[in-house]
Amino acid sequence: MDYIYAIADNIITSLGFTSKENFDNLKLGKSGIKQTVDPKITQVPMYCSQVDSERLNAEFKKHGNPDDYTRLEKMMILSIYDSLQQTNIDPSNPDTLFVFSSVKGNIDLIEDENHPFDKERMNLWAISDQVCKFFNSTAKPVFVSNACISGLTSIIVGAEYLKKGKYKNVIVCGGDVVSEFTPSGFQSFKAVSDQPCKPFDANRTGITLGEGVGTIILSSDKDLVQEENPVVFRGGANTNDANHISGPSRTGDGLYYAIRNTLIEAGKTNTEIDYISGHGTATPYNDEMESKAIKWAELDHVPVNSLKSYWGHTLGAAGIIECIAGVHSIIENCLIETLGYAEHGVSEPINVIKEFKETEVKNFLKTASGFGGSNAAAYFSELNAD
Repeated sequence: MDYIYAIADNIITSLGFTSKENFDNLKLGKSGIKQTVDPKITQVPMYCSQVDSERLNAEFKKHGNPDDYTRLEKMMILSIYDSLQQTNIDPSNPDTLFVFSSVKGNIDLIEDENHPFDKERMNLWAISDQVCKFFNSTAKPVFVSNACISGLTSIIVGAEYLKKGKYKNVIVCGGDVVSEFTPSGFQSFKAVSDQPCKPFDANRTGITLGEGVGTIILSSDKDLVQEENPVVFRGGANTNDANHISGPSRTGDGLYYAIRNTLIEAGKTNTEIDYISGHGTATPYNDEMESKAIKWAELDHVPVNSLKSYWGHTLGAAGIIECIAGVHSIIENCLIETLGYAEHGVSEPINVIKEFKETEVKNFLKTASGFGGSNAAAYFSELNAD
């Protein structure tokens, strides 16, 4: 049987510039969400999670001129570089594919008339072009932009290329930045919380936005695997409930089918899940719908959390960085608490993680949902968890 191995990763958020730095802060219950009054982002005080700009430029100067790249491109390059340092992969080899994800891309360039870049740099394809040039990649990249499931979908897409034997390695990188355009749409829906978000809590008042980038490297080459019992991707699925341009199906049917199809592809049952990394945006409809999908899948007993109360909703990065956190939960055998959760606020009795816990974790299910009725799920486990 051929496996798809998760061989390296990186997370860049308000909590750090490596996966270890981020995960250590998650274990400590530390959130990177802070209030901002930056007029370049919001006209009213708003809570969000932002990457340290000074550190970003200082780190990037080790590799190139920060002025030659946009904020998102710099984060992506640093994240990919750190991930590659953990492997022996040559990114210029034609057997290695880049898959990117983002919801807004270089949207901040539209707001700054004085930026030094060509107007084409605002296009999504231009991001992959710039990053691939940096790493001398010869394979034509793939770019996924499908609302808030973009990151998780990019992992599923990358895995499909490996399954079909088209490539040996896939570098999946996704991210978004917080700019004036990003919160404006959510504010028009009155969906932005006036406090750090509280996923699944009775007093939740909406999302908290965040920025960041995540990179996970998948490979079908067992010779690149360094661990005795590595984490592998078992399966994933996408569905669309076609309910509404912004509102999910109230029954949770779309997400349920994504979960069901993922388990079928992975060859697993609902009794073989140790942990669910939920989407948990802390909006009234998402959390309620997600609880119904989990209940429908008979997974309401499984520990579930949302990490958006640490990083905010990082849009195109969310599915990737939350999968990486799940991988590290397996590696370190622990479960991260859901910050802000105090009083159960969804109709189904799902098992929301209330405190950090050291326990055996052999596998996890990741879920995601987004505008346009999009849903996705993926299953990761230890190799020896067959």
